[in-house]
Amino acid sequence: MRRILLCAILGGLVFSSTVSKAQERLPEYLQAEKFTEEKLKNMLFSTLVDPHWFQNGNGFWYEYKTSEGTFWYVVNPSMKRKDLLFDRDKLAAQLTEIVQDPFEARHLPVKNLKAEADGKTFTFEVVSSQDEKQDKDKKNKDEKKVFYFSYDYPTKKLTHLTDKEKEPKKLEWASVSPDGQSVVYAKDCNLYRMSIADYRKAQKDEKDSTIVEIQLTTDGMPDFGYGIPYSILNTDTLCNGKRRKAWGCWSPDSKHFVTIVSDDRAVKPLWVINSIAEPRPTLETYKYQMPGEMEAPEEHLYIFDMTSNTRKEIKVSAWKNQWLGLEEKPLEKKQRDMEFKPSVWQGDNNRFFVTRYSRDLHRIDVCTYTVGEDSIVPIVKERMNTYQETRPIHVINGGKEFIQWSERDGWAHLYLYDDKGNLKNRITEGPWHVEQVLKIDEATRTVYFLANGKEKDENPYYEHLYKVNVNGSGLTRLTEGDYFHQISLSDNAQFAVDNFSRVNTVPCADLIDRNGNKVMTIQESDFSSLMAAGYKFPELFKVKAADGVTDLYGVMYKPYNFDSTKVYPIIDYVYPGPQVEAVYYPFTRMSVRTDRLAQAGFIVISVGQRGGHPSRSKWYHNYGYGNMRDYPLADHKAAVEQLAARYGYIDINKVGIHGHSGGGFMSTAAICQYPDFYKAAVSCAGNHDNRIYNRWWSETHHGVKETITEQGDTTFVYKIATNPEIVKQLKGHLMLVHGDIDNNVHPANTTRVVNALIRAGKRFDMLYLPGQRHGFGDMNEYFYWRLVDYFSEHLKGQKETSVDIPKR
Repeated sequence: MRRILLCAILGGLVFSSTVSKAQERLPEYLQAEKFTEEKLKNMLFSTLVDPHWFQNGNGFWYEYKTSEGTFWYVVNPSMKRKDLLFDRDKLAAQLTEIVQDPFEARHLPVKNLKAEADGKTFTFEVVSSQDEKQDKDKKNKDEKKVFYFSYDYPTKKLTHLTDKEKEPKKLEWASVSPDGQSVVYAKDCNLYRMSIADYRKAQKDEKDSTIVEIQLTTDGMPDFGYGIPYSILNTDTLCNGKRRKAWGCWSPDSKHFVTIVSDDRAVKPLWVINSIAEPRPTLETYKYQMPGEMEAPEEHLYIFDMTSNTRKEIKVSAWKNQWLGLEEKPLEKKQRDMEFKPSVWQGDNNRFFVTRYSRDLHRIDVCTYTVGEDSIVPIVKERMNTYQETRPIHVINGGKEFIQWSERDGWAHLYLYDDKGNLKNRITEGPWHVEQVLKIDEATRTVYFLANGKEKDENPYYEHLYKVNVNGSGLTRLTEGDYFHQISLSDNAQFAVDNFSRVNTVPCADLIDRNGNKVMTIQESDFSSLMAAGYKFPELFKVKAADGVTDLYGVMYKPYNFDSTKVYPIIDYVYPGPQVEAVYYPFTRMSVRTDRLAQAGFIVISVGQRGGHPSRSKWYHNYGYGNMRDYPLADHKAAVEQLAARYGYIDINKVGIHGHSGGGFMSTAAICQYPDFYKAAVSCAGNHDNRIYNRWWSETHHGVKETITEQGDTTFVYKIATNPEIVKQLKGHLMLVHGDIDNNVHPANTTRVVNALIRAGKRFDMLYLPGQRHGFGDMNEYFYWRLVDYFSEHLKGQKETSVDIPKR
């Protein structure tokens, strides 16, 4: 008995010793764990002022969260005042009495706040906090207890709208005519209309038998009909009797409605299998055109006469597989990824503008259509030997003039035309880039726009607000300081909210007037909790491209406990573009792939490359045209070498590379093309074989050749170098990562690389993320720690293996 007990005790001692040794934490991992996703969201809150301008006057309200909770403010530009909308303590007490849930000032559950036209009356909603806590599966707000309130700002009076709580949820599925008398919508892929009175009845009760619907079309069908969302994955049959939003626009006099309908029936399907779906795996099918395929969407332009409820197809054909664009409303960048693109009839009651694009984007025509005619008429023709970037035109002077954005001289600028397509004058010119027209004040004929690259000795990516007269005179910069400026203009362009920052500054927002004069400081972000945790800003740098001439701009991220006497591995976070680069210029929250990765004991950089961002010259942007795989690689290698020569704390013999999507494609190409330079790569969701990526991106940025066969048919010839062709050159360590239901970059892209690696006899690693699409969803935190593991092992020779990965 004594012997058995001794063995048990000894065994216990040995076991305890083993556990203690296994759970020793690497200091780099402990540093990185301070900034998990769950912790970060409670360290930094609002960083931008998003003004909600009142319909009347120049005032606005905004919501802002700090470590003291959420605040709501009303700003009066004329009086240079910012006041709290609510007395938060009082409001919390009132809501507690009405809702019968306990609330306090720093945790007010105000949702869906809106201001009436007078800027005095506000409405908002409150969802029962107990309902939220007890049933987290209640994703539909209709299943929760919602309380509705009205708030009078001048008197601070709160009114509980009990009658509104009895009303069913209003559905916004209609396009309302400018005269407010009629609406257009889709149902079962066809187009319908009804009176505004019936629309209001339908909002209260969709099954009201007194509602009169007028069916405008009968030939709509799935993949060629009305009300079909602009989504990459649509498994809805659309034929279920539900009313839906229909994309299009009304004439100003409400007599006509125009819309573009895409015939996608010939487009071939693609599939992903959701293996973790319950109760059994499911097959998801969606339309997806690949480069070179002739089975393309064909777009049709229809105009509806609302006085006779008739439809006419307008002739638009010029090129094979062309596509069309009704001019879109100018949108903030955050609004551009929408299922339905807001459009506007630009012109007068009898005429509107439409743009026609060739498949290769070498040819773009600005066209007009006159009601009653059979065809559109091209009035301005843009031609270039590479693809062309585009922006919406802006029609002014009652349709008699318009402003066009064009890169025709190698830089993006504005041009004024009359309605017949005759150039009246250039508005802007020079070696700099106009990014976007924000507003045109027709009364003063002043254009307000964002541009970059104009200011000497400033980072050319920093956007500023400018104004210029339509005749090209009076060009004036309205924002000051060496910052990236994000602008929101009031409706009458009298005032603007200027959110300005860099990656290495605390974001701040100023209110400026139409001449650029500062009215007042509105808000500065609260970095107190983040700084208390040890946060430090990254550093900006500039290097030369591999040609020794072109300037490249980048950001360096260091561990917050950085020691300049130590030597660190360097990791290059990459994205080839060409529609954007991996570098962020305004302040950006900590990212899994840059500053968070650096906390595990690395120097991490992101830097641009020739052929990248479109906000520089056309030459810079088109550098990689026709060579999508290899064009950015030399510049990144040159950038790492220059930084290592500049800073002794960078170990040039321990270089890693990492990227997602296009960056996944690029990082694999880099470690294979420079196998002795890069020692490790983590390539995520990469479009490694652009022959099977989506047609628009691949053909636009690589190029496609339009040819005519002997039989007179038009075809599109496409050839591109792929990663499977070069993985036989791999020497270092490569980990491939992909979500198994990625319907953007299909998992087959990574599978083809895996197949080529196996057949070449190469060792590699792969992380497969079940049920995840292109962005990795709720597995991003898990992915981060695997990313840290991989680079720690292969660049530093150490990693943690005995401790569970921290949860989100």
